[in-house]
Amino acid sequence: MKVIIPLAGKGTRLRPHTHITPKPMLKVAGKPVMDYVMDDVQRLGDVDQVVYITGHLKDRVEEHARTAYSIPGVFIEQHIQDGTAGAVALARPYVDAPVLIIFVDTIFDADLSIIRTTDADGIIWTKEVEDYQRFGVVVTDADGNMTRIVEKPNTPISRRANIGLYFIRNWRLLYEGIDHVLKQPKNHGEYFLTDAFQYMIEKGARIKAVDVAGWYDAGKIDTLLDTNQAMLERGRARRPVGIDASQLVEPVYIEDGVTLTGSRVGPNVSIGAGSVIEHATIRDSIVGSKSRIARSTLTRSIVGDEVVLVGVSGEVTIGDHSEVRVER
Repeated sequence: MKVIIPLAGKGTRLRPHTHITPKPMLKVAGKPVMDYVMDDVQRLGDVDQVVYITGHLKDRVEEHARTAYSIPGVFIEQHIQDGTAGAVALARPYVDAPVLIIFVDTIFDADLSIIRTTDADGIIWTKEVEDYQRFGVVVTDADGNMTRIVEKPNTPISRRANIGLYFIRNWRLLYEGIDHVLKQPKNHGEYFLTDAFQYMIEKGARIKAVDVAGWYDAGKIDTLLDTNQAMLERGRARRPVGIDASQLVEPVYIEDGVTLTGSRVGPNVSIGAGSVIEHATIRDSIVGSKSRIARSTLTRSIVGDEVVLVGVSGEVTIGDHSEVRVER
């Protein structure tokens, strides 16, 4: 089996943090988002190759993938951002077997082993949501097979959101569908992979919709913080020894080498190695490595690496190598 991971996007909704860090490498609970996904892929045990479709900050993505994962990988740069179908089309020279396609700006709870036993032409994983108007939702027949995807519907035609995780057994028909899509006018300025799935269905393919147990978005500032909390609550919390001069409110993830003095940290806070927190209160936030926060009160904030914040209060989003001092 092959795996395709498109990650060429610039992550504009996560700026300023994605100016120098690729979106999939932003950390929640001390771990890059894409590592959560790749842990599941590596546990499958029968993946021959991962095809990474790169773009923004591609050198950092390649370096991380080569050193962090054991599965052989190949890297293809997507020079033109023309949509998800265009991205997957670039992997065509390497696909000669069923393929798992994963968009790694989310974390999911899914039993991927189902791909070993399914007799369907494909699987599209979904999550039932209340705010269905924000998503592409999957419409199914009585047997749970996809009939179509409707983008951001005005009426509750379905609440099963498309989460960006797919298995396609009939890979030849998939690429036939992609070729068809790329010959058509763009759909709202893009070529959508889901339009290729629609082509497959119209040619008689059966794509099964399967709900995931959990789905955690990491594509925006607020959802990245929510996902950080979810991962802490699900077992990623880490409390170092020797923290006596400050109060920790669980759950927190604090790496070794963090210095806490006269502070209250937590709940739902992650702090990277080498950071110094002095006489500060921090909750529901992510703090990078080698940063210093003093005499500050932060909530629902993301602070990058090597940042200095002194006398700051409220919700902040501060990129790497920045400094803010508020004199009182």
